Amino acid sequence: MHTILPFFLAMIAAIVLLNMWANKLKIAYPILLVVFGLLVSFIPGLPAVKINPDLIFFIFLPPLLFEAAWSISFKEMKRWWRIIGSFAFLVVFFTAFTVAVTANYFIPGFTIALGFLLGGIVSPPDAVSTGAIMKFVKIPKTTSAILEGESLLNDASSLIIFRFALIAVGTGQFVWQEASLNFLWMIIGGSGMGLILAWIFVQIHRRLPTDASSDIALTLIEPYLMYWVAEQFHCSGVLAVVCGGLYLSNNRMIFLNSTSRIRGYSVWESFVFILNGIVFLIIGLELPEIVGGLRSEGIPLGTAIQYGIWVTIILIIARIISSYAAMVATIIFRPRVAPRVSSTRRRLMMPLILGWTGMRGVVSLAAALAIPITLENGSPFPNRNLILFITFIVILLTLLVQGLTLPYFIKYGHAFDDFMDEEKDKQARLEVKQKLQHHVYHFLKNKHENELHSHAGIERVLKHWEEKNQNNDTDWMDENIKAIFFEMLESQRQFLAELNKDISVNEDIIRHQLYQIDLEEERLRMI
Repeated sequence: MHTILPFFLAMIAAIVLLNMWANKLKIAYPILLVVFGLLVSFIPGLPAVKINPDLIFFIFLPPLLFEAAWSISFKEMKRWWRIIGSFAFLVVFFTAFTVAVTANYFIPGFTIALGFLLGGIVSPPDAVSTGAIMKFVKIPKTTSAILEGESLLNDASSLIIFRFALIAVGTGQFVWQEASLNFLWMIIGGSGMGLILAWIFVQIHRRLPTDASSDIALTLIEPYLMYWVAEQFHCSGVLAVVCGGLYLSNNRMIFLNSTSRIRGYSVWESFVFILNGIVFLIIGLELPEIVGGLRSEGIPLGTAIQYGIWVTIILIIARIISSYAAMVATIIFRPRVAPRVSSTRRRLMMPLILGWTGMRGVVSLAAALAIPITLENGSPFPNRNLILFITFIVILLTLLVQGLTLPYFIKYGHAFDDFMDEEKDKQARLEVKQKLQHHVYHFLKNKHENELHSHAGIERVLKHWEEKNQNNDTDWMDENIKAIFFEMLESQRQFLAELNKDISVNEDIIRHQLYQIDLEEERLRMI
């Protein structure tokens, strides 16, 4: 314990420092974390990093998926559900199948079941890596929504493949009828379980006298409980967390007050940042043990590296092919939603860039480490160390090659130039703000006309909307006027909720305004 704790604290400090360095260099911090973990792993005397395979999913995946579900725009997911669904399910299955066939052909001793196991592990792109890279480049909201939605759902589809392949390897057989029923139960049961538990949590938040600390503590418990309960019923814990998280996110204004939302945002941002950092460091720190396992099985390191490179190339090619197939299908079957571009070159560049966003990371590592060391009969799990090593090579190469070059592809490929209009985005934000101010003015005029003429405070709001944030004078604010202000803020939230139903309105702008309203409410509470 006295050895592990300082090492753990040093890991967190390294994560923070490397993130600062990554921001300065304008590269994704997962890249530096993986490389740093790899370099540190060669330092003699450091404690070995070992995680119980049975706990790896439960420790890391639920909170990471839950936070991603809270961050994504549900409206944008519904708008682009066809392409998100195709990338999250069809492309993942196609990628896993391609890897399975390739591994079965090229790697000695690799059965189709082991190939699908490897394919299920390495097929889902990593949302954290993509998101970290997108901070340094500008892409259209449409593309961002597709990538976020895909990354939220492809984890579930890949882990379903992983689970069935694991059963096939362990039992040596695969019954299609039974697998189909189990597949349906995992999807329907997992989604339903997540929604039911999310509804129960909403009622707990609403009906119990919770405060901000209690609300935040409950949100930390919720993803773990959703995952655990779903797994007990042998359905998809990942889908339970995703669907439950989306339901809670879409109803956050109902069961959380402004204090809980503001404080919870900061807590979750820090919590998920540390979890992601630890996972990417573990990717590098695990390598010496994996290499040692390869040597014990008599597999040459150079041969294993070649396998990893081949699988990485297959993954990249499969995703790019899928991106172009999606573009062709959209042009043929749904030409109205196909993006309008000014040149053929830009049209051809868009699927290439979308295909190049397939960096692997947290989920792939978690799935690989979750492979049991032995089968149920006590014999060693076949090629476990080779699968772990290939996964490590895939993560490392996609982060370094695709992660470092993606910003340049986006910047110099000019694929999104037709969709990036800063002036239009600025105008959209201004329009939402003006509509909101217009709504506030008429709300006060129509509902509190008597107070308008008898109280200088509200008159000041109407005449000097911006100045009231800088006013430190508290003698004009009493409990009655506070009540009016709180009612006004709630009215703004309802107005924004209605405005958000317009599909043409960017939900990020709505969320920004809602956050500003929460901050304003907190400021009023402190007066």
